Amino acid sequence: MKPVAPTDPIAEQVQGRAALWLDRSDLEWLSQFCGCADDATEDVRERCARIRFRASAALHKAGMKRPIEDES
Repeated sequence: MKPVAPTDPIAEQVQGRAALWLDRSDLEWLSQFCGCADDATEDVRERCARIRFRASAALHKAGMKRPIEDES
């Protein structure tokens, strides 16, 4: 695994963000899971997509890209 280069913690705090360390398997699940109901609002769907993207980006940044699922 390549070394983690964290972002500026003060800048993240100013944006109201908090650090969250998750296991690889949790990030993989989170990057793929969407629990939006069929009648979910666009805001809810955008939030879900943003969270899935950030989970995937965290895996990528840590050098733990999601395995490609076998489509056969």
